[in-house]
Amino acid sequence: MTDIPVQRAHVGVIVPAVNRTCEEQFHRHAPAALGVHTMRARIAGKWAKPITELEPEIVMTSQMLAECQPDLMVYNCTASSMREGPDGEKRILGIMEKATGIPSISTSAAVGDAFRTFGIKSVVIITPYPNNDEIEFYLNKIGVKAVGSVALALPTSRYGAVTPQEWADLALKHDSKDADAIFFSCAATTQIDAVAPTEAALGKPVINSNQSVLWASIKRLKDKLGDIEIPQTGSLMKTLQ
Repeated sequence: MTDIPVQRAHVGVIVPAVNRTCEEQFHRHAPAALGVHTMRARIAGKWAKPITELEPEIVMTSQMLAECQPDLMVYNCTASSMREGPDGEKRILGIMEKATGIPSISTSAAVGDAFRTFGIKSVVIITPYPNNDEIEFYLNKIGVKAVGSVALALPTSRYGAVTPQEWADLALKHDSKDADAIFFSCAATTQIDAVAPTEAALGKPVINSNQSVLWASIKRLKDKLGDIEIPQTGSLMKTLQ
């Protein structure tokens, strides 16, 4: 009989309803001791709205997810958490924590923390979005300059269809000598599996939305998790060793 891993810590992740990829990635890459529990919300794609209008959805989804008693909550949507800048991100987390009493982080906060860990001040942004204006707005507010920007303008139903190799090829094609790192932005893509090969090819850090969320969750829950196998998703994870 196969032993069932003991989950010593739990994270609850709010996922945009349009996202087809992040649950599989979290369950594949997360250490066995980390339980990952998701709840879908109408917060992206055709449901994208100002935070004030999203508040009822965020409250309801957070409270339902909190019933599984996670140690940490995550608002996992890059564009939505960056759209109104750091102040908007703080409002989202305030809504979640008020509704649940559970510490919360966002994708944007995790990405910003990853940039600070490496001292990243300039990036090439690569996304499936219609444009990268909201991403550049947020990064500018936290002191990170976009020295290159690629937006594929895909319909949301096609975000997960771009392969890791295609993401890596885009990074190699559009890299800049002025960029400290590559930022693969979007939680609804296969980008996490392009991180390590892109770093190997370019010799610089590569940061991705789901990678950052998983890293930030492990970082915050490390005391509860104890001795774990660190995910092999690039140099960011190696900072946990």
